[in-house]
Amino acid sequence: MTTENKIHNALYLAFQRSQWAELRESVPLTLVESELNKLRGINEQLSLTEVTDIYLPLSRLLNLIIGAKQKRGLVLSKFLGRNPPKRPYIISIAGSVAVGKSTTARILQALLSQWSEHPKVDLVTTDGFLYPLAELKRRGLLQRKGFPESYDMKMLVKFISQIKAGEPQVKAPIYSHLSYDRIMDKQQVIQQPDILIIEGLNVLQTGQDAAVGIQQPFVSDFVDFSIYVDAEEKLLKKWYVDRFLQFRGGAFSDEKSYFHHYSKLGDDEATSVASNIWDSINGPNLKLNIEPTRDRAHLILQKGKDHLMSQVLLRK
Repeated sequence: MTTENKIHNALYLAFQRSQWAELRESVPLTLVESELNKLRGINEQLSLTEVTDIYLPLSRLLNLIIGAKQKRGLVLSKFLGRNPPKRPYIISIAGSVAVGKSTTARILQALLSQWSEHPKVDLVTTDGFLYPLAELKRRGLLQRKGFPESYDMKMLVKFISQIKAGEPQVKAPIYSHLSYDRIMDKQQVIQQPDILIIEGLNVLQTGQDAAVGIQQPFVSDFVDFSIYVDAEEKLLKKWYVDRFLQFRGGAFSDEKSYFHHYSKLGDDEATSVASNIWDSINGPNLKLNIEPTRDRAHLILQKGKDHLMSQVLLRK
């Protein structure tokens, strides 16, 4: 048994796909195929069976956990003799580029909003908190985009702390994958949802300043339940390359796209470019900054071939 497996056995309860699917019990499937098509990511073979087997049990678990926290809040309010501000339950979803975090986030948003106890579920991605393109260029960080230093951490922590404090209206920046930049004149307004899902590469990382050894507040300090979407790196790289090839005839073909110049590449050249991007940027970021945070998650969704979940690890 490897050291990694020993750690997992010590920290997590492991469920094979069939075992996890049984925990759905009587939770109904409310999504239909047409709705699923809108939630599915590029190059993902996501089926209603995957939603039924993996995401419905997860939505049931989260509903039970959120319900327990709400009851505890009522008890505390009664004890203190005051009504606290409405504070959203915060769920974070982390994982590598190309693993399918965004799809997982969208499906959970759709399923959790069907529960009468918490009908308002908002979703925010941390992409909007990347420094603007001009600032990344000024700092020499364009080739480090996605690494921790490429994010405006002060803005991100301020946003999540305001959400956690129950402020009635909090604004988040919006990112455009077309322009590869933050949209400067548009913001997402969050108005006291029951649940906030925040998705991104960095949501499980800590805020330690290595230079001075000081622990700074970070997103993970404000999160109630964290999920890590996991897969072997060889699969992640393949999914990234496949997605890049598909983008040539999709997003890259738009003349306004920052990556429009890639749309004219042939298969071999495009594969080479995508592989190089993975090996020089996404792969190192995964190893240095993303994967080391995996065992901090409350739940790990492990993917195998075709983006299908093979195992679920639930922290004890």
